[in-house]
This record gives sequence, C-alpha cells and structure tokens, in this order.
Amino acid sequence: MGVCVVDLPILWEDAALVAVNKPAGLRAIPDGYDPTLPHLHGLLSAQYGRLWVVHRLDKDTSGVMILARSAAAHRSLSLQFEQRETRKEYHALVCGAPDWEEREIDLPLRVNGDRKHRTVIDAAGGRAAFTFCRVLRRWGAFTLLAVYPRTGYTHQIRAHLAAVGLPIAADPLYAALARPAPPPPIQRTALHAFQIHFTHPIQAAPMTLQAPYPADLEEAIGRLGA
Repeated sequence: MGVCVVDLPILWEDAALVAVNKPAGLRAIPDGYDPTLPHLHGLLSAQYGRLWVVHRLDKDTSGVMILARSAAAHRSLSLQFEQRETRKEYHALVCGAPDWEEREIDLPLRVNGDRKHRTVIDAAGGRAAFTFCRVLRRWGAFTLLAVYPRTGYTHQIRAHLAAVGLPIAADPLYAALARPAPPPPIQRTALHAFQIHFTHPIQAAPMTLQAPYPADLEEAIGRLGA
C-alpha cells in the first residue's frame, strides 16, 4: 500500500518534540530492503532538521507518533516508554462479537516466532504481555475496541486480538490465525493509535495528544453504521 504524502498532519510541535498523525501506508523509519522508499522520519527531518525516533507504528497503522527534536528530549521520552510511564490508546476495528465489554488479555508472547515473522503466543517460552480491551461499538460481525497495551512488544495488539478470536479487520498477517470472517469494510489493517499520554520532556507537565480517525476508518465505520 503506497502513499503520496504532501502535508503531514502535525498534532504538536515545540522545541522538544514534534507529533504527527501518521498516515496508514507510510513507513515510520527506512525500509530495510529499499531505503529509498518514503518514510515518516525522513519526511519530517526534511522539514524540521535532525529528529530522534522515540517509538514506532507499523506501516499500515495510522495515528499518533512522536519524534524528539533533541538528544535530551529523546532520552526523557525513551525512558518513559521503557519504564511504561506512557499510556497509549489504540482503536481497532475487529472481526467478531466479544461476549464481554471489558477484558484483559494476558497471553505470553514471543516476537518473530514463526516463518512469517509473526509474534506468537508461547506459554512456555514467551514473555508476559498484557493488553486491556474495552468495547466502543458493535455491528454484529464487527466490533470497535479501545485497546490499551500495558507492555510494548512488536505486533502485541494484533497477536493478542487474533489469539482471542477477534482479528483486526483486513490484517494480512494475523487474520488467518482466527476463524474466517466476513469481507472487511476497509483495505488495510484497521488499527489506529488514537491517543497517547506522557510527560513533556522539558516542561515536566502531563500531555495528551489525540489523532482524529483517517478517512478510510471513518468511512468503514460509517458503512457499518448505515
């Protein structure tokens, strides 16, 4: 899935950081096989100068992404992520109808656990992982969830939701691990980094940044609600 990025939607900028609503289809960092492909870090660096990547989003995941504008800000923000002092909220359109309104998924995970480089459930050798989920809306075969990862492993949300029979709509890697689902109303993995809570690295004040839904997710929800 390619994109042609003209203007990136900036959510916040100051001397310490810049935050953007990353479009789906845009890599966060250079591609390992073809570094000439466009990526968020490169596009923003061309505008702001040197930037430090604090955290990442998968290529097809949209939403809030923060980059630091100084080494000191990068150290502060990275430490908050490492010590789990940030609070991230994702919204996921999933296939299926859970029989609960809230649930903690606590299945141990092993990153890069199979030939497709998926994160897999591994009761014996995996690491403890926790994802809290809350139902936002229901449409029979599809459900919109608010998802709060307590740990931060690669593909954690995608693996955990698929493992409990609620694969994210249009997820090409993990949907096959769950039961067959109806055709999704969206053409990419329907996961959006909706908001993030953290402490400003210079002002030491609490901050919350929120990213509006992109057009494809808005349209998918609109079609389901019609």
